[in-house]
Amino acid sequence: MTRHGSDEGGGRGRKAGIEDIIGIDSIKLGFFKEVQKTINELKASNIELEQKRRDVQDILNGIPDVVAVVSPDYRLLSVNNAFFETYRSPDDPLGEPCYKVFKGADGPCSPCPLLMARKEGKKVCRQLQIMQVDGENRQIECSAALMSGTEGNPDKVLLLHRDVTMEKQYQAKYFQAERMATIGVLAEGVAHEINNPLTSIRGFAEALSGYMGRLGSCLREGEECTDLLEVFAEYLDIVLKECNRCSEIVQNLLSFGHRDVRAMTIVNVNNIILNCLKLLHPRLSALPPGIISLSLSDEEPCVMGHPGELMQVALNLILNALYAVRESGSITIDSEVEGSMVLLRVIDTGHGIAQENIDKLFEPFFTTKPPGQGIGVGLSTCYNIIKKHGGEITASSEEGEGAVFEVILPFFSE
Repeated sequence: MTRHGSDEGGGRGRKAGIEDIIGIDSIKLGFFKEVQKTINELKASNIELEQKRRDVQDILNGIPDVVAVVSPDYRLLSVNNAFFETYRSPDDPLGEPCYKVFKGADGPCSPCPLLMARKEGKKVCRQLQIMQVDGENRQIECSAALMSGTEGNPDKVLLLHRDVTMEKQYQAKYFQAERMATIGVLAEGVAHEINNPLTSIRGFAEALSGYMGRLGSCLREGEECTDLLEVFAEYLDIVLKECNRCSEIVQNLLSFGHRDVRAMTIVNVNNIILNCLKLLHPRLSALPPGIISLSLSDEEPCVMGHPGELMQVALNLILNALYAVRESGSITIDSEVEGSMVLLRVIDTGHGIAQENIDKLFEPFFTTKPPGQGIGVGLSTCYNIIKKHGGEITASSEEGEGAVFEVILPFFSE
């Protein structure tokens, strides 16, 4: 009996183990095992989620451009390391409105890439903004895209800022270099075109100089010299017309080579075409007459743009068409106002373009010309210029049946 009592006291003194509850209902035992399993799974899942969160944050921090997550009410929810390296803000930006942090403004930007993203849905929206970085105005490309929230409903926006200032500067230099190369192609003909009126001016000036003695004699002796005055009037009128002709040629060159890409103004596409043909006159005079025919719009096809850049596009298209019909064929240039758009078409009946090359025409450094006759920057430059003007440029062709290049630009109506 004593030993029995001693065993009971020992049993009450130690912790209960699984073997002590082995007789409990199997349902309860299964429940405890399931709870333990769920806890372990949750721990593993939390560890995995935390690792994924760190991986995503590391990826974002490795991006050199500013990346931010913005709430529907424009507040910053998260930023990457590039934000602090770019904007050097000592304050925590989280919770602050994006327009206040990035631009110091009291309200959303206009146009706002976040609003554009919400309006476009899944499409990535891009907008060029001028922002101050380290006290200097920089050109920042803002890209915004909706993020899927709960149940797939977008509730946040992913915002990316990329500094494209240097890219825009190099692009401007590239355009200018290509334009200067085109001027080099025209230089010989333009020099000849200017030399003709200068020769006339010199001839008439020498003739007038020969009449100076007689004019002086008439003035001293008080004689009438009506015939001499008529000669002077006629010759001076011719000299002035030739001077105006030279001035017009030079003005066309200056307009074409103008460096200030910010000088956007109202441009009549018809005038662009006519000015290009004047620059090309020396080259066209050596070709069969009537090789180029015009069909220009009666309604003035005005656009808002840079005259020199639009002349560069028209010149490239006409020069390419002249190359295509160098052996035989003709060129038609037409302009048209169609609704809210202006259309410019350059149509040639030359050798055409192979179908496999159509999609490559506007790629940089792609050319179908033999070595030494082109490096393939003309059409890619045209593409970039037209895109910058908010337009489109397309090409269609059947090999052996010519080609059609069409430029579409927004119509400017006062």
